[in-house]
Amino acid sequence: MTEDPISGMVVAITGASSGIGEATARLLASAPRSRADTGRLAVPPGNHPKGRYPDPDMALQLSRMPLWRLRDFHDDDLDQAISVWDQSREPTEATPAFRVSEVVSAARSGQPAVVAVVGDQLVGIAVAQINGDRAWITMVALSNRWRNRGIGSALLAELELRLRALGARRISALLPASATGTAALRNTGYTERTDLSFFESVDHIGPSDAGLLHALGGRIMGRGLWDAMAGMETEKRMIERRIVLPLARPEVAARYGVSPPKAVILFGPPGTGKTSFAKAVAGRLGWPFVELFPSRLAATDVTMPTALREMFGSLTELEAAVVFIDEVEEIAGARSGIPSDPAHGVTNELLKLIPAFRTQQERLLICATNSVRSLDSAFLRPGRFDYIIPVGPPDALARKAIWTRYLGPTAGSVEVDKLVEATDMFTPADIEFAARKGAQCAFEREIESGDGDPARTDDYLAAISETRPTLTDGMLTEFDEDIETRTRL
Repeated sequence: MTEDPISGMVVAITGASSGIGEATARLLASAPRSRADTGRLAVPPGNHPKGRYPDPDMALQLSRMPLWRLRDFHDDDLDQAISVWDQSREPTEATPAFRVSEVVSAARSGQPAVVAVVGDQLVGIAVAQINGDRAWITMVALSNRWRNRGIGSALLAELELRLRALGARRISALLPASATGTAALRNTGYTERTDLSFFESVDHIGPSDAGLLHALGGRIMGRGLWDAMAGMETEKRMIERRIVLPLARPEVAARYGVSPPKAVILFGPPGTGKTSFAKAVAGRLGWPFVELFPSRLAATDVTMPTALREMFGSLTELEAAVVFIDEVEEIAGARSGIPSDPAHGVTNELLKLIPAFRTQQERLLICATNSVRSLDSAFLRPGRFDYIIPVGPPDALARKAIWTRYLGPTAGSVEVDKLVEATDMFTPADIEFAARKGAQCAFEREIESGDGDPARTDDYLAAISETRPTLTDGMLTEFDEDIETRTRL
Protein backbone atom coordinates (compact mmCIF):
# COMPACT_ATOMS: atom_id res chain seq x y z
CA MET A 1 0.00 0.00 0.00
CA THR A 2 1.43 3.43 -0.93
CA GLU A 3 0.38 7.08 -0.89
CA ASP A 4 0.06 8.97 -4.13
CA PRO A 5 2.53 11.91 -3.82
CA ILE A 6 0.33 14.06 -6.09
CA SER A 7 -3.18 13.46 -4.78
CA GLY A 8 -2.45 11.96 -1.38
CA MET A 9 -4.80 9.09 -2.23
CA VAL A 10 -3.94 5.62 -0.98
CA VAL A 11 -3.26 3.19 -3.83
CA ALA A 12 -3.47 -0.46 -2.83
CA ILE A 13 -4.25 -3.85 -4.30
CA THR A 14 -3.60 -6.75 -1.99
CA GLY A 15 -3.21 -10.36 -3.06
CA ALA A 16 -2.60 -13.82 -1.71
CA SER A 17 0.80 -15.08 -0.68
CA SER A 18 1.64 -15.82 -4.31
CA GLY A 19 2.54 -12.16 -4.82
CA ILE A 20 0.22 -11.21 -7.65
CA GLY A 21 -1.48 -8.50 -5.57
CA GLU A 22 1.77 -7.21 -4.08
CA ALA A 23 3.43 -7.07 -7.49
CA THR A 24 0.55 -5.06 -8.85
CA ALA A 25 0.65 -2.70 -5.86
CA ARG A 26 4.38 -2.12 -6.36
CA LEU A 27 3.74 -1.49 -10.05
CA LEU A 28 1.11 1.13 -9.25
CA ALA A 29 3.26 2.74 -6.59
CA SER A 30 6.28 3.08 -8.88
CA ALA A 31 4.41 4.10 -12.01
CA PRO A 32 5.39 7.54 -13.34
CA ARG A 33 2.73 10.22 -13.13
CA SER A 34 1.92 13.17 -15.33
CA ARG A 35 0.80 16.27 -13.42
CA ALA A 36 -0.82 17.52 -16.61
CA ASP A 37 -2.93 14.39 -16.59
CA THR A 38 -4.63 15.26 -13.29
CA GLY A 39 -3.09 12.45 -11.35
CA ARG A 40 -3.83 9.57 -13.74
CA LEU A 41 -1.57 6.54 -13.55
CA ALA A 42 0.77 6.17 -16.48
CA VAL A 43 1.55 2.48 -16.33
CA PRO A 44 4.26 1.31 -18.73
CA PRO A 45 2.89 -1.47 -20.97
CA GLY A 46 4.37 -4.90 -20.43
CA ASN A 47 5.17 -4.45 -16.71
CA HIS A 48 2.09 -6.27 -15.46
CA PRO A 49 2.65 -9.93 -14.46
CA LYS A 50 0.32 -10.98 -17.30
CA GLY A 51 2.08 -8.70 -19.82
CA ARG A 52 -0.53 -5.90 -19.77
CA TYR A 53 -2.51 -3.78 -17.36
CA PRO A 54 -5.88 -2.04 -17.61
CA ASP A 55 -5.85 1.44 -19.06
CA PRO A 56 -5.06 4.48 -16.85
CA ASP A 57 -8.75 5.23 -16.26
CA MET A 58 -9.20 1.70 -14.92
CA ALA A 59 -6.15 2.09 -12.72
CA LEU A 60 -7.54 5.30 -11.27
CA GLN A 61 -10.83 3.53 -10.53
CA LEU A 62 -8.89 0.82 -8.74
CA SER A 63 -7.08 3.42 -6.64
CA ARG A 64 -10.36 4.91 -5.44
CA MET A 65 -12.05 1.63 -4.44
CA PRO A 66 -12.02 0.09 -0.94
CA LEU A 67 -9.27 -2.43 -0.29
CA TRP A 68 -9.91 -5.96 -1.52
CA ARG A 69 -7.69 -8.97 -1.17
CA LEU A 70 -7.45 -12.49 -2.53
CA ARG A 71 -7.33 -15.64 -0.46
CA ASP A 72 -8.24 -19.33 -0.53
CA PHE A 73 -11.85 -20.44 -0.46
CA HIS A 74 -13.01 -21.57 2.99
CA ASP A 75 -15.99 -23.80 3.77
CA ASP A 76 -17.70 -20.97 5.62
CA ASP A 77 -17.66 -18.94 2.37
CA LEU A 78 -20.29 -21.24 0.88
CA ASP A 79 -23.42 -19.10 1.40
CA GLN A 80 -21.76 -15.92 0.17
CA ALA A 81 -20.21 -17.74 -2.79
CA ILE A 82 -23.60 -19.03 -3.94
CA SER A 83 -25.08 -15.54 -3.51
CA VAL A 84 -22.31 -14.03 -5.67
CA TRP A 85 -22.85 -16.75 -8.28
CA ASP A 86 -26.58 -15.95 -8.40
CA GLN A 87 -25.81 -12.23 -8.82
CA SER A 88 -23.34 -12.87 -11.63
CA ARG A 89 -25.82 -14.69 -13.89
CA GLU A 90 -28.20 -12.91 -16.24
CA PRO A 91 -31.80 -14.24 -16.45
CA THR A 92 -31.37 -15.09 -20.14
CA GLU A 93 -27.91 -16.59 -19.76
CA ALA A 94 -27.41 -20.15 -20.99
CA THR A 95 -27.13 -22.93 -18.43
CA PRO A 96 -23.45 -23.27 -17.42
CA ALA A 97 -21.53 -26.40 -18.32
CA PHE A 98 -20.55 -26.92 -14.67
CA ARG A 99 -23.40 -26.91 -12.16
CA VAL A 100 -22.95 -24.81 -9.03
CA SER A 101 -23.24 -27.93 -6.85
CA GLU A 102 -20.39 -29.52 -8.82
CA VAL A 103 -18.25 -26.39 -8.51
CA VAL A 104 -18.84 -26.05 -4.78
CA SER A 105 -18.10 -29.72 -4.23
CA ALA A 106 -14.79 -29.35 -6.07
CA ALA A 107 -13.83 -26.27 -4.04
CA ARG A 108 -14.65 -27.96 -0.74
CA SER A 109 -12.66 -31.06 -1.72
CA GLY A 110 -9.46 -29.07 -2.14
CA GLN A 111 -9.49 -28.19 -5.83
CA PRO A 112 -7.99 -24.72 -6.49
CA ALA A 113 -10.44 -21.96 -5.52
CA VAL A 114 -9.71 -18.29 -4.90
CA VAL A 115 -12.03 -15.63 -3.50
CA ALA A 116 -11.87 -11.84 -3.42
CA VAL A 117 -13.02 -10.26 -0.18
CA VAL A 118 -13.59 -6.74 1.10
CA GLY A 119 -13.44 -6.96 4.86
CA ASP A 120 -15.70 -9.89 5.67
CA GLN A 121 -17.69 -9.62 2.43
CA LEU A 122 -16.97 -12.04 -0.41
CA VAL A 123 -17.20 -10.17 -3.72
CA GLY A 124 -15.73 -12.62 -6.23
CA ILE A 125 -14.75 -16.24 -6.70
CA ALA A 126 -12.87 -18.33 -9.26
CA VAL A 127 -12.74 -22.14 -9.11
CA ALA A 128 -10.94 -24.76 -11.20
CA GLN A 129 -10.53 -28.51 -11.41
CA ILE A 130 -7.21 -30.10 -12.30
CA ASN A 131 -6.40 -33.60 -13.50
CA GLY A 132 -2.80 -34.23 -14.42
CA ASP A 133 -1.56 -31.44 -16.65
CA ARG A 134 -5.11 -30.46 -17.72
CA ALA A 135 -7.24 -27.94 -15.82
CA TRP A 136 -10.70 -26.48 -16.33
CA ILE A 137 -11.84 -23.15 -14.92
CA THR A 138 -15.36 -24.02 -13.78
CA MET A 139 -16.58 -20.74 -12.30
CA VAL A 140 -15.82 -17.03 -12.35
CA ALA A 141 -18.38 -14.98 -10.45
CA LEU A 142 -18.42 -11.37 -9.26
CA SER A 143 -20.77 -9.38 -7.08
CA ASN A 144 -22.78 -6.83 -9.06
CA ARG A 145 -21.18 -3.85 -7.28
CA TRP A 146 -17.65 -5.05 -7.96
CA ARG A 147 -17.62 -5.66 -11.68
CA ASN A 148 -15.32 -3.88 -14.14
CA ARG A 149 -12.72 -3.18 -11.47
CA GLY A 150 -10.09 -5.71 -12.44
CA ILE A 151 -11.07 -8.26 -9.79
CA GLY A 152 -11.95 -10.91 -12.36
CA SER A 153 -8.54 -10.64 -14.02
CA ALA A 154 -6.79 -10.74 -10.64
CA LEU A 155 -8.77 -13.83 -9.59
CA LEU A 156 -7.84 -15.61 -12.81
CA ALA A 157 -4.17 -14.64 -12.50
CA GLU A 158 -4.06 -15.95 -8.94
CA LEU A 159 -5.91 -19.13 -9.89
CA GLU A 160 -3.57 -19.72 -12.82
CA LEU A 161 -0.51 -19.41 -10.59
CA ARG A 162 -1.86 -22.14 -8.35
CA LEU A 163 -2.77 -24.38 -11.26
CA ARG A 164 0.70 -23.98 -12.79
CA ALA A 165 2.26 -24.86 -9.45
CA LEU A 166 0.19 -28.06 -9.41
CA GLY A 167 1.48 -29.05 -12.85
CA ALA A 168 -1.24 -27.73 -15.15
CA ARG A 169 0.07 -27.03 -18.62
CA ARG A 170 -3.22 -26.51 -20.42
CA ILE A 171 -5.93 -24.44 -18.76
CA SER A 172 -9.36 -24.11 -20.40
CA ALA A 173 -12.71 -22.56 -19.55
CA LEU A 174 -16.17 -23.41 -20.87
CA LEU A 175 -18.58 -20.54 -20.25
CA PRO A 176 -21.72 -19.10 -21.86
CA ALA A 177 -20.78 -16.40 -24.36
CA SER A 178 -21.92 -13.50 -22.17
CA ALA A 179 -21.09 -15.02 -18.79
CA THR A 180 -19.17 -13.23 -16.06
CA GLY A 181 -15.49 -14.00 -16.56
CA THR A 182 -15.39 -14.02 -20.35
CA ALA A 183 -13.99 -10.48 -20.50
CA ALA A 184 -11.43 -11.31 -17.80
CA LEU A 185 -10.31 -14.39 -19.72
CA ARG A 186 -9.77 -12.32 -22.83
CA ASN A 187 -7.93 -9.65 -20.84
CA THR A 188 -5.59 -12.18 -19.26
CA GLY A 189 -4.43 -13.75 -22.51
CA TYR A 190 -6.73 -16.72 -23.03
CA THR A 191 -7.51 -17.65 -26.64
CA GLU A 192 -11.21 -17.76 -27.46
CA ARG A 193 -12.32 -20.73 -29.58
CA THR A 194 -15.53 -20.38 -31.56
CA ASP A 195 -14.96 -23.34 -33.89
CA LEU A 196 -16.09 -26.02 -31.43
CA SER A 197 -19.50 -27.45 -30.52
CA PHE A 198 -20.38 -28.56 -27.03
CA PHE A 199 -22.17 -31.92 -26.68
CA GLU A 200 -23.52 -33.27 -23.43
CA SER A 201 -25.55 -36.20 -22.14
CA VAL A 202 -26.74 -35.76 -18.57
CA ASP A 203 -27.72 -38.55 -16.20
CA HIS A 204 -29.93 -36.95 -13.57
CA ILE A 205 -29.37 -39.79 -11.14
CA GLY A 206 -26.25 -39.43 -9.03
CA PRO A 207 -24.90 -42.15 -6.73
CA SER A 208 -26.69 -40.61 -3.76
CA ASP A 209 -30.00 -40.48 -5.67
CA ALA A 210 -30.12 -44.14 -6.69
CA GLY A 211 -31.07 -45.49 -3.28
CA LEU A 212 -33.64 -42.76 -2.68
CA LEU A 213 -35.20 -43.27 -6.10
CA HIS A 214 -35.55 -46.98 -5.40
CA ALA A 215 -37.13 -46.25 -2.02
CA LEU A 216 -39.63 -43.91 -3.67
CA GLY A 217 -40.50 -46.52 -6.29
CA GLY A 218 -39.15 -44.32 -9.08
CA ARG A 219 -37.30 -45.34 -12.22
CA ILE A 220 -35.67 -43.99 -15.36
CA MET A 221 -37.81 -44.09 -18.48
CA GLY A 222 -36.33 -44.85 -21.89
CA ARG A 223 -35.97 -41.96 -24.30
CA GLY A 224 -37.66 -44.08 -26.97
CA LEU A 225 -41.02 -43.92 -25.19
CA TRP A 226 -41.82 -40.61 -26.82
CA ASP A 227 -41.31 -41.90 -30.35
CA ALA A 228 -43.29 -45.02 -29.47
CA MET A 229 -46.39 -42.91 -28.74
CA ALA A 230 -47.99 -43.72 -32.09
CA GLY A 231 -51.01 -41.69 -33.11
CA MET A 232 -52.40 -38.97 -30.81
CA GLU A 233 -50.39 -36.44 -32.81
CA THR A 234 -52.50 -33.46 -31.73
CA GLU A 235 -52.01 -34.20 -28.04
CA LYS A 236 -48.38 -35.13 -28.61
CA ARG A 237 -47.62 -31.86 -30.37
CA MET A 238 -49.36 -29.84 -27.66
CA ILE A 239 -47.54 -31.60 -24.81
CA GLU A 240 -44.21 -31.29 -26.57
CA ARG A 241 -44.58 -27.56 -27.20
CA ARG A 242 -46.11 -26.59 -23.86
CA ILE A 243 -44.24 -28.97 -21.54
CA VAL A 244 -41.24 -30.75 -23.01
CA LEU A 245 -39.47 -28.06 -25.04
CA PRO A 246 -39.48 -25.25 -22.43
CA LEU A 247 -38.01 -27.69 -19.89
CA ALA A 248 -35.53 -29.23 -22.32
CA ARG A 249 -34.43 -25.83 -23.74
CA PRO A 250 -34.70 -23.42 -20.77
CA GLU A 251 -32.16 -20.96 -22.20
CA VAL A 252 -34.24 -20.49 -25.37
CA ALA A 253 -37.45 -20.25 -23.33
CA ALA A 254 -35.91 -17.55 -21.13
CA ARG A 255 -34.82 -15.57 -24.18
CA TYR A 256 -38.46 -15.29 -25.25
CA GLY A 257 -39.93 -14.83 -21.79
CA VAL A 258 -41.43 -18.33 -21.60
CA SER A 259 -41.56 -19.81 -18.11
CA PRO A 260 -41.05 -23.60 -18.12
CA PRO A 261 -44.02 -25.34 -16.53
CA LYS A 262 -43.86 -26.70 -13.00
CA ALA A 263 -47.22 -28.48 -12.76
CA VAL A 264 -49.81 -29.61 -15.30
CA ILE A 265 -53.06 -31.58 -15.36
CA LEU A 266 -53.93 -34.13 -18.04
CA PHE A 267 -57.62 -34.98 -18.20
CA GLY A 268 -59.70 -37.28 -20.36
CA PRO A 269 -61.59 -40.58 -20.38
CA PRO A 270 -59.82 -43.62 -18.94
CA GLY A 271 -57.39 -45.45 -21.19
CA THR A 272 -56.55 -42.49 -23.45
CA GLY A 273 -52.84 -42.50 -22.66
CA LYS A 274 -52.40 -39.97 -19.84
CA THR A 275 -50.00 -42.20 -17.90
CA SER A 276 -48.12 -43.10 -21.09
CA PHE A 277 -47.67 -39.41 -21.88
CA ALA A 278 -46.34 -38.70 -18.39
CA LYS A 279 -43.77 -41.48 -18.71
CA ALA A 280 -42.82 -40.35 -22.21
CA VAL A 281 -42.25 -36.79 -20.98
CA ALA A 282 -39.91 -38.12 -18.28
CA GLY A 283 -38.09 -40.15 -20.92
CA ARG A 284 -37.68 -37.14 -23.21
CA LEU A 285 -36.29 -35.01 -20.37
CA GLY A 286 -34.11 -37.79 -18.97
CA TRP A 287 -35.55 -37.13 -15.51
CA PRO A 288 -36.50 -39.88 -13.04
CA PHE A 289 -40.20 -40.80 -13.02
CA VAL A 290 -41.83 -41.13 -9.61
CA GLU A 291 -45.49 -42.09 -9.36
CA LEU A 292 -47.43 -41.34 -6.19
CA PHE A 293 -50.34 -43.68 -5.52
CA PRO A 294 -52.97 -42.00 -3.32
CA SER A 295 -54.32 -45.35 -2.18
CA ARG A 296 -50.88 -46.33 -0.82
CA LEU A 297 -50.42 -43.19 1.27
CA ALA A 298 -52.78 -44.38 3.98
CA ALA A 299 -51.21 -46.37 6.81
CA THR A 300 -52.34 -47.40 10.25
CA ASP A 301 -49.80 -45.22 12.06
CA VAL A 302 -49.52 -42.28 9.64
CA THR A 303 -52.29 -40.01 8.37
CA MET A 304 -52.58 -39.37 4.64
CA PRO A 305 -51.68 -35.65 4.95
CA THR A 306 -48.54 -36.57 6.91
CA ALA A 307 -47.57 -39.30 4.44
CA LEU A 308 -48.09 -36.92 1.53
CA ARG A 309 -45.96 -34.23 3.19
CA GLU A 310 -43.16 -36.70 3.92
CA MET A 311 -43.24 -37.98 0.33
CA PHE A 312 -42.89 -34.48 -1.11
CA GLY A 313 -40.11 -33.80 1.38
CA SER A 314 -38.19 -36.82 0.12
CA LEU A 315 -38.65 -35.70 -3.48
CA THR A 316 -36.70 -32.51 -2.76
CA GLU A 317 -33.56 -34.62 -2.30
CA LEU A 318 -33.62 -35.78 -5.93
CA GLU A 319 -31.66 -33.72 -8.42
CA ALA A 320 -34.58 -33.78 -10.88
CA ALA A 321 -37.91 -35.58 -11.10
CA VAL A 322 -41.19 -35.95 -12.96
CA VAL A 323 -43.76 -36.66 -10.25
CA PHE A 324 -46.97 -38.29 -11.44
CA ILE A 325 -50.25 -38.63 -9.55
CA ASP A 326 -52.90 -40.65 -11.36
CA GLU A 327 -56.57 -40.35 -10.44
CA VAL A 328 -55.69 -37.25 -8.46
CA GLU A 329 -59.38 -36.70 -7.71
CA GLU A 330 -58.92 -39.24 -4.91
CA ILE A 331 -56.94 -36.68 -2.91
CA ALA A 332 -58.06 -33.41 -4.53
CA GLY A 333 -61.78 -33.90 -5.04
CA ALA A 334 -64.26 -31.11 -4.40
CA ARG A 335 -64.54 -30.60 -0.65
CA SER A 336 -67.93 -31.32 0.87
CA GLY A 337 -67.95 -28.38 3.28
CA ILE A 338 -68.34 -30.69 6.26
CA PRO A 339 -65.49 -29.85 8.71
CA SER A 340 -65.20 -33.45 9.90
CA ASP A 341 -64.72 -34.81 6.38
CA PRO A 342 -61.32 -36.61 6.47
CA ALA A 343 -60.77 -35.82 2.77
CA HIS A 344 -60.39 -32.14 3.65
CA GLY A 345 -57.06 -32.70 5.38
CA VAL A 346 -55.29 -34.36 2.48
CA THR A 347 -56.72 -31.89 -0.06
CA ASN A 348 -55.58 -28.95 2.06
CA GLU A 349 -52.13 -30.50 2.43
CA LEU A 350 -51.74 -30.97 -1.31
CA LEU A 351 -52.84 -27.38 -1.90
CA LYS A 352 -50.05 -26.22 0.43
CA LEU A 353 -47.39 -28.53 -1.04
CA ILE A 354 -47.78 -27.52 -4.69
CA PRO A 355 -46.56 -23.89 -4.31
CA ALA A 356 -43.43 -25.10 -2.48
CA PHE A 357 -42.87 -27.75 -5.15
CA ARG A 358 -43.02 -25.05 -7.84
CA THR A 359 -40.04 -23.20 -6.35
CA GLN A 360 -37.66 -26.10 -7.03
CA GLN A 361 -35.62 -26.43 -10.19
CA GLU A 362 -35.90 -29.38 -12.59
CA ARG A 363 -39.20 -30.57 -11.17
CA LEU A 364 -42.46 -31.29 -12.96
CA LEU A 365 -45.70 -32.42 -11.36
CA ILE A 366 -48.16 -34.16 -13.69
CA CYS A 367 -51.60 -34.94 -12.31
CA ALA A 368 -54.03 -37.08 -14.31
CA THR A 369 -57.77 -37.39 -13.86
CA ASN A 370 -60.65 -39.05 -15.64
CA SER A 371 -63.03 -36.36 -14.36
CA VAL A 372 -61.57 -32.88 -14.17
CA ARG A 373 -64.95 -31.49 -13.14
CA SER A 374 -64.77 -33.44 -9.88
CA LEU A 375 -61.58 -31.67 -8.72
CA ASP A 376 -61.71 -29.01 -6.02
CA SER A 377 -62.03 -25.51 -7.48
CA ALA A 378 -59.06 -24.24 -5.43
CA PHE A 379 -56.95 -27.01 -6.92
CA LEU A 380 -57.64 -25.74 -10.45
CA ARG A 381 -56.94 -22.05 -9.85
CA PRO A 382 -54.17 -20.40 -11.89
CA GLY A 383 -50.90 -20.31 -9.99
CA ARG A 384 -50.91 -23.98 -9.07
CA PHE A 385 -51.07 -25.55 -12.53
CA ASP A 386 -49.61 -23.99 -15.65
CA TYR A 387 -51.71 -26.01 -18.08
CA ILE A 388 -54.84 -28.17 -18.03
CA ILE A 389 -54.56 -30.31 -21.15
CA PRO A 390 -57.23 -32.63 -22.59
CA VAL A 391 -56.13 -36.08 -23.76
CA GLY A 392 -59.03 -37.50 -25.71
CA PRO A 393 -59.80 -40.69 -27.60
CA PRO A 394 -57.92 -41.29 -30.84
CA ASP A 395 -59.45 -40.17 -34.12
CA ALA A 396 -59.32 -42.34 -37.26
CA LEU A 397 -55.78 -41.29 -38.21
CA ALA A 398 -54.55 -41.92 -34.68
CA ARG A 399 -56.28 -45.32 -34.53
CA LYS A 400 -54.61 -46.30 -37.80
CA ALA A 401 -51.19 -45.36 -36.44
CA ILE A 402 -51.87 -47.27 -33.22
CA TRP A 403 -53.05 -50.36 -35.09
CA THR A 404 -50.04 -50.24 -37.41
CA ARG A 405 -47.74 -50.07 -34.42
CA TYR A 406 -49.27 -53.07 -32.67
CA LEU A 407 -49.67 -55.18 -35.81
CA GLY A 408 -45.94 -54.94 -36.50
CA PRO A 409 -44.78 -57.22 -39.35
CA THR A 410 -48.31 -58.57 -39.94
CA ALA A 411 -49.66 -55.14 -40.93
CA GLY A 412 -49.04 -55.93 -44.62
CA SER A 413 -51.42 -58.90 -44.55
CA VAL A 414 -54.23 -57.15 -42.65
CA GLU A 415 -56.84 -54.64 -43.88
CA VAL A 416 -56.02 -51.95 -41.34
CA ASP A 417 -58.81 -49.61 -42.50
CA LYS A 418 -61.43 -52.20 -41.49
CA LEU A 419 -59.90 -52.42 -38.02
CA VAL A 420 -59.91 -48.63 -37.74
CA GLU A 421 -63.58 -48.43 -38.67
CA ALA A 422 -64.51 -51.18 -36.20
CA THR A 423 -62.81 -49.47 -33.25
CA ASP A 424 -64.49 -46.07 -33.29
CA MET A 425 -65.12 -46.06 -29.51
CA PHE A 426 -61.82 -47.69 -28.56
CA THR A 427 -59.08 -46.07 -26.52
CA PRO A 428 -55.40 -46.79 -27.22
CA ALA A 429 -55.50 -49.30 -24.37
CA ASP A 430 -58.52 -51.04 -25.94
CA ILE A 431 -56.73 -51.26 -29.30
CA GLU A 432 -53.64 -52.72 -27.66
CA PHE A 433 -55.77 -55.38 -25.96
CA ALA A 434 -57.60 -56.30 -29.18
CA ALA A 435 -54.34 -56.45 -31.15
CA ARG A 436 -52.79 -58.76 -28.57
CA LYS A 437 -55.90 -60.96 -28.53
CA GLY A 438 -55.98 -61.22 -32.35
CA ALA A 439 -52.28 -62.12 -32.46
CA GLN A 440 -52.86 -64.81 -29.81
CA CYS A 441 -55.66 -66.29 -31.93
CA ALA A 442 -53.38 -66.51 -35.01
CA PHE A 443 -50.59 -67.99 -32.89
CA GLU A 444 -52.83 -70.76 -31.52
CA ARG A 445 -54.07 -71.61 -35.02
CA GLU A 446 -50.49 -71.95 -36.23
CA ILE A 447 -49.63 -74.25 -33.33
CA GLU A 448 -52.52 -76.51 -34.27
CA SER A 449 -52.16 -76.49 -38.07
CA GLY A 450 -48.57 -75.53 -38.71
CA ASP A 451 -49.45 -74.17 -42.17
CA GLY A 452 -47.52 -70.91 -41.68
CA ASP A 453 -50.43 -68.59 -42.44
CA PRO A 454 -49.98 -65.05 -41.04
CA ALA A 455 -52.55 -63.34 -38.84
CA ARG A 456 -55.66 -62.37 -40.79
CA THR A 457 -58.04 -59.45 -40.73
CA ASP A 458 -60.75 -61.77 -39.40
CA ASP A 459 -58.55 -62.68 -36.41
CA TYR A 460 -58.47 -59.06 -35.33
CA LEU A 461 -62.10 -58.33 -36.16
CA ALA A 462 -63.09 -61.28 -33.97
CA ALA A 463 -60.91 -59.93 -31.19
CA ILE A 464 -62.51 -56.50 -31.57
CA SER A 465 -66.00 -57.99 -31.29
CA GLU A 466 -64.98 -59.66 -28.02
CA THR A 467 -63.49 -56.47 -26.54
CA ARG A 468 -65.77 -54.15 -24.62
CA PRO A 469 -64.86 -50.53 -25.49
CA THR A 470 -64.04 -48.24 -22.61
CA LEU A 471 -65.71 -45.18 -24.07
CA THR A 472 -69.41 -44.41 -23.90
CA ASP A 473 -71.46 -41.62 -25.46
CA GLY A 474 -71.92 -40.11 -22.01
CA MET A 475 -68.16 -39.99 -21.40
CA LEU A 476 -67.53 -38.29 -24.72
CA THR A 477 -70.27 -35.71 -24.11
CA GLU A 478 -68.82 -34.88 -20.69
CA PHE A 479 -65.30 -34.72 -22.12
CA ASP A 480 -66.37 -32.27 -24.85
CA GLU A 481 -68.01 -30.05 -22.22
CA ASP A 482 -64.87 -30.12 -20.07
CA ILE A 483 -62.72 -29.13 -23.04
CA GLU A 484 -64.85 -25.99 -23.47
CA THR A 485 -64.95 -24.99 -19.81
CA ARG A 486 -61.78 -26.26 -18.15
CA THR A 487 -58.95 -26.46 -20.69
CA ARG A 488 -56.01 -24.11 -20.00
CA LEU A 489 -53.36 -23.95 -22.72
